[in-house]
Order: sequence, then structure tokens, then C-alpha cells
Amino acid sequence: MQRWRGLGDLPGSWGRCVITIGIFDGVHRGHQELIKRTVRAAAELNVPSVVLTFDPHPSEVLRPGSHPAQLTSLRRKAELIEGLGVDVFAVLPFTLELSRLPPHEFVHEILVDRLHVAEVFVGENFTFGAKAAGDIALLRTLGKRFGFVAYGAELQGRSLSEKDKAASQITFSSTYVRSCIDAGDVVAAAEALGRPHRLEGIVVRGDGRGHDLGYPTANLSTPRFAAVPADGVYSAWFTRSSEPDRKLAAAVSVGTNPTFSGRERTVEAFVLDLEEDFYGQHVALDFVTRLRDQVRFSRSEDLVKQIDDDVVRTREALRSER
Repeated sequence: MQRWRGLGDLPGSWGRCVITIGIFDGVHRGHQELIKRTVRAAAELNVPSVVLTFDPHPSEVLRPGSHPAQLTSLRRKAELIEGLGVDVFAVLPFTLELSRLPPHEFVHEILVDRLHVAEVFVGENFTFGAKAAGDIALLRTLGKRFGFVAYGAELQGRSLSEKDKAASQITFSSTYVRSCIDAGDVVAAAEALGRPHRLEGIVVRGDGRGHDLGYPTANLSTPRFAAVPADGVYSAWFTRSSEPDRKLAAAVSVGTNPTFSGRERTVEAFVLDLEEDFYGQHVALDFVTRLRDQVRFSRSEDLVKQIDDDVVRTREALRSER
């Protein structure tokens, strides 16, 4: 898969293509279906498939300080999209200048003049151009004028947790996934994503209390906008970027360490069955289940007993996930 930053990477021989446009944060199941449709349509026309996304997030440019919690880093997003068979992952830098382009100019200058689109796939709620004035209806109208076809897709799917005939339809959205993670419902988030929610970061030095208790932890420094699950204790898979295919079981604490009157929110992972200092390594946590709330204990002995139980429950939760 080719990766472009801006459209300056366009080859001089670039012909027509089939494209899908969006932020694609999380690359959830709705996104996946949209991208797969794009790939299939491109194959039928024998042209490249293109995913066009934006960075930074438009909300941060238009309303500084309003950046939503980020489900996937740009690098992770590219990896997931590459796995869907896309030919080109194009990142368009989102600027104030770009945000002021009227809808028809966005279509003419970017989609038609530069990318030569034959077909465009977007979500039904897709908007574009200055003040988000463009919608799927306008995109179809402009397609007739400029010689491309636009398709809108409703990003829905059946809830995996519902087994009966009344299984509900969920409209998949990044906002929905964020709300699940914010509530600590990592199972529902995984259903919408099609995989566990991943949190990445660099391991930094902690206060050493875990080591003193017999449960040394890897303390993650996470990216500024990362979507961190609600306070609690979770079972998760722990991987290192140096060994991405090696999954290690971990019990993860998210919160402020109430037993020790902590104030700073931290993410700490106790990796089972491996005694190693992970300091300075880039690691990832794939959250599987929420085990319990954060609890304040009056004695450290009671905390250790609880952690013992957390480890047992982590093994049980992850045994079925292998």
C-alpha cells in the first residue's frame, strides 16, 4: 500500500481511481465495510482504491481544545486500512485554508482535478466543504456534473452480543465506540471495532509501589488525545512493537491509585509470567474485559490479596481469547 502525505505524492501518470473519504478513527466495523466496498469497486474497474483521510482532526483546527478522544493513531489507522487491501492511504493535511473551500471547489480541485475519481464511497452522514455545507445529495449532484458516481452507505451492523431474533441494529460510529470506552465497556467497544480497543504508549518510570507489593508494573505514557478506558482493572493483551506477534497476558489498572491517595491518572500493566524491565519500550494494550472498579483499601495486604484475585481472573478471561 502506498502512503501519501498530501497530494504532492501523486504520480505523474495517475489515472482514475475509486475513493472513500473520512476520518476513519477506530476503523470500526462500519468503516471496514465501506472500505471493502471501495476496494471491490476499484477491482471491478481495474483502477486503484484510495482512502482519503485528514490530519490533524478537523475539530482541533476549527475549535482548538475540542479534539475528541483518539481511538487510533495515524500509524495504527494506516496499518488497519492496509489490511483491508487498499492501494493508497492518502492523508490530506487539514488546515484553515482547506476548511474554507466551498463544497464544489473541494470536489473540483481535489477529487476531480487531482485524483480523477470514478466512484466515491462515503457514509450517509458525510459532510464536506466550508461550514460542512456539502452532503451526500450534493456530492451526487456534483458527480453528475463532473463525471463520477457517489454512493452513500449507512454504517450499520448486527450487535454481536445479541443471540436472539430481536438482535438490534447498531449504527457504528467513532462517537459510539468512544462512549463505550469512556464507560469502561471494552466488550461493547470490541464488538463495534471488530477487535479489542488498543492503547499504545511508551513505558516510563513509576513510583515503584508495584514492585514493592510483588507486582511490578509497566507504566504507560500515552499520547495526548488517546482514548483511555474508564478507571478500573482490566484484562488485556500486552505486546511490544519489537515483537508485535507475541501476545502477553496482563492485568491493567487505570486510575489514580486510591489506596495510596494518588492524584495523577495512570495506566499500569502487570505482565503475567514474564519478569522484565520494559522501560523505554513502545508497547500496546488490547483491552479484553473489565474486571472491577478501582477500590481504596485500608491495608496494603488487602490490596495484594485483591491483585492476586485479579491475576487469576485475568488468566480465566484471556484463556478463551487465545
